[in-house]
Amino acid sequence: MNDRKLKTPGNYRQAGFTLVELLLVLVILALIAGLVLPGIIGKAESAKAKAASSQISRISMSVESFYLDTGNTPSSLEELVNEPGGVAGWNGPYIKKSLLKDPWGQPYLYTVPGEHGDFDIESLGADRQRGGEGKNADINSWD
Repeated sequence: MNDRKLKTPGNYRQAGFTLVELLLVLVILALIAGLVLPGIIGKAESAKAKAASSQISRISMSVESFYLDTGNTPSSLEELVNEPGGVAGWNGPYIKKSLLKDPWGQPYLYTVPGEHGDFDIESLGADRQRGGEGKNADINSWD
């Protein structure tokens, strides 16, 4: 007297998800991604601009330290990392080589003498062209 039912092909219900259920989950995930990702991407670009501004300030301080030690303004930013020949009093490196590139991977533009001071340091932003707004705005040492 066994109360078990025989399993016949009509009695089976396979465990798992239907195609409709999977598509519904994918649609929900796509909607969430559409709402969240634009905000995250915007914050990443804003963070890069803030990082560039901070790095420019740090480089400016390093140039001033170089000047105090040697009595001269460096002719290139590389002189902050590698001792130039014929310069007395060099006490560097004044900055890490990795900080000589902006967050978009381009070298900072350095001009001596500068139009806005003894020297100018600038990044052209994400588009690598003068001018622009938002993530493409120029970031410099004189603003």
